[in-house]
Amino acid sequence: MRRAFGLRIGMTALLVLGAWGGASLTPAAAAPEPPLSAGLLTAMQRDLGLTEPQARERIAQERTATALQGKAERAAGDAYGGSWFDASTGRLTVAVTSRGSAAAVRETGAAVRLVQHSAKELDAAKEGIDRQAAQSAKGAPRGVSGWHVDPKANQVVIDVVASRRGDADVRAFVDRARLAGPVLVEAAMREAPATFAAGTVGGDPYYTGNVRCSIGFSVHGGFVTAGHCGRPGAFVRGWDGSGMGTFQGSSFPGDDYAYVGIGHGWWTVPVVLGWGTVPDQLVRGSAEAPVGASICRSGSTTHWHCGRVLGKNETVNYSQGAVHQMTKTSVCAEPGDSGGSFISGDQAQGVTSGGWGNCRGGGETWFQPVNEILWRYGLTLHTA
Repeated sequence: MRRAFGLRIGMTALLVLGAWGGASLTPAAAAPEPPLSAGLLTAMQRDLGLTEPQARERIAQERTATALQGKAERAAGDAYGGSWFDASTGRLTVAVTSRGSAAAVRETGAAVRLVQHSAKELDAAKEGIDRQAAQSAKGAPRGVSGWHVDPKANQVVIDVVASRRGDADVRAFVDRARLAGPVLVEAAMREAPATFAAGTVGGDPYYTGNVRCSIGFSVHGGFVTAGHCGRPGAFVRGWDGSGMGTFQGSSFPGDDYAYVGIGHGWWTVPVVLGWGTVPDQLVRGSAEAPVGASICRSGSTTHWHCGRVLGKNETVNYSQGAVHQMTKTSVCAEPGDSGGSFISGDQAQGVTSGGWGNCRGGGETWFQPVNEILWRYGLTLHTA
């Protein structure tokens, strides 16, 4: 596995360099859409129950929705209430609080839903719950797994573990949270979220101390990954046990991201690994996919799995402390997948943080958005 992995990376690098080396300086027409990864299509068919034509159509629809988000938000102005991709219609839906803004949003090509609360109001309510948890000596109770703004529900959703909904500390937390604004309580989770780091296991991408985690995305000079995998200065070993580099920056809890600088003969390439399960996926950018869009994850334990974006800007309540501005997905993960890549089409989305459940019985996983990590450390994503 190790030898095959090294050869695959080397071949990918040569193919990418070969493509760059043959580039023409002559002006040309707009480039066609890059070919879709067969592995991505296979994973979407398996995990989302789609046929290959349906998966291709979904990707095309989501690209359009992703490109439309910013324009639609600007058209809505102060009436903007959030947006999401609606798989049933194949369109971006934008929530607005006034009929006057609805017409301007429709002109962008997006569908419109009238709602009561603006995105600013919902964000303020969520921030109030964040402060409530931070001001408590014990933080949020373990029966509360997290909270996030849900634009489709037009409320702040508090997720609680189903078996602990009746706990006194959970009820008290929810009662105080309702004072911050419109709150909806959901008790769908079977267990509390946890990070996905793991003890050392042979044949996987990198180790720090006795912890195994997964590489997120290549950046110029190294890669990004989860913050709970190592502290600044921690030495990193690669999949073959050789020295790879060190954690240059790391934040957890509060955030869950890190930057590892590499050397010792290691190099970066703009790919997400298929681990022999599916072909590798080229990374071409980091445009943020909307809520409702399909998304796939690659990790060193469970390899490729796909699902949907369920929510953004969520606060996740781990046992080590709360982590903010996370994105929630329906994708499963397991220990050792921490730090691994979340990708939508060929666009980098974030690094795996934690979740609940597993890839045998199902579950949910959160990731830290990659653009925040790039901004925080002044990094440039390595793209094809």
